[in-house]
Amino acid sequence: MAQAFPNSRFFGFDSHAASIEAAQERAAAKGLSDRVQFAVAGAKDFPGTGYDLVTIFDALHDLGDPAGAAAHVRSTLRPDGAWMIVEPYAEDRLEANFNPVGRAYFSASTLLCTPCSLSQEGGLALGAQAGEARLRAVVTNSGFGLFRRAAQTPFNLIFEARV
Repeated sequence: MAQAFPNSRFFGFDSHAASIEAAQERAAAKGLSDRVQFAVAGAKDFPGTGYDLVTIFDALHDLGDPAGAAAHVRSTLRPDGAWMIVEPYAEDRLEANFNPVGRAYFSASTLLCTPCSLSQEGGLALGAQAGEARLRAVVTNSGFGLFRRAAQTPFNLIFEARV
């Protein structure tokens, strides 16, 4: 994104220090350090306000308190800002997920996503197969007025949320 939008500034946050170090190294190698900053921070406490766009890629379902993260995202956005949420593709009805992708995601959720969420404060355990209705409820109950499916692939759902 920093390469595609050279007049913008980007801030990346992750709770995993080694991932932040790797991101800093990659940004420096591409000559982007002047407009890209990375820091260790969680989804409920990353710093800053007035963001035009906040993104969370394939992580909301892994959080113990996704509603707390959603409320924090809302508090950091400009009044006309947007939140882009990318999540694993899942239908709301269990039987609609009985396909190769759904089966793989349920397996991953059982072994990785759900235990990750349960190990954190809140422990909501949305899992990889939360579905649009459940994600919508988490986001809109956190104060967002607009929640819509902006795009999809066979593997991901991409949502837009706005105050």
